[in-house]
Amino acid sequence: MTPRPLVVSRLGRVPYARSLEIQAALVADRQARRVHDHLLLLEHDPVFTLGRNARRENVLFPAQALRSRGFEVFETGRGGDVTYHGPGQVVGYPILDLAPDRCDVHRYVRDLEEVMIRTCADYGVRAVRVEGLTGTWVGDDKIGAIGVRIARWVTSHGFAFNVATDLSAFDLIVPCGIRGRGVTSLERRLGRPVLLAEAMDRLARHFATVFGRVVAGTVPGA
Repeated sequence: MTPRPLVVSRLGRVPYARSLEIQAALVADRQARRVHDHLLLLEHDPVFTLGRNARRENVLFPAQALRSRGFEVFETGRGGDVTYHGPGQVVGYPILDLAPDRCDVHRYVRDLEEVMIRTCADYGVRAVRVEGLTGTWVGDDKIGAIGVRIARWVTSHGFAFNVATDLSAFDLIVPCGIRGRGVTSLERRLGRPVLLAEAMDRLARHFATVFGRVVAGTVPGA
C-alpha cells in the first residue's frame, strides 16, 4: 500500500479551548476527505483535563482553587482520567483516518506508545510499556500519556510527551488516576536541557514511520 500523506502542523502555544476547535474542524474535514491526515504538535497553557472516565477524587483540589493558581480546568471528550498539560510538554493530536487497514483501537494506542518509546531511545532513555497501563514509562514513572477519541475511525486528541515540563503540577492530581507511580521528563532523566523543537522533530519522524505515512508538508506557527 502506498504511504498516505501526512501534514505536520507546529502550532506553538495554544489555549486548550482553541485546540478543541482546531481538532473538531479537521476531524470533520478528514471524515469528508477534504484534507489529508494531520499531526498537530503544540504546547498548552497550564491546564488540567478530565477525560470521559475521570474520577473527581483524582483532582486533589477544587477547580476554583486550581484556577486561582493559574490553571485552567476542562472536561473533555477523550478517553482516560485526569492529566496535566503545560509549557515544556509536547502535545500531539493526530487527525488520522484509520480505515480501512488500521481499524483497531488497541493497536492505535500501542502505536502511539511506540512513537514515544522510539523518541526516548533517540536520547538514550529506555522507555517501555507496562502491562495493564496505558502510556510510556521509564521505570515506575510515566513520561508519555495517551488519551484518544475516535469517531467514524478518524482520530483526535492523542498523546502528551514530557520534555521540559514543570512536573510539580502533577502533584495537584493523581495523574491518569494511577496511584503509586510517578511522572518524569526527558530533562529530568538526562539532567540537561532538551530543545522542544528537536523533540518535536523526532516525534514527527517516528510517527510517520510507525503509521506508514510520508510527510507531505510542515506548517509552522500558530
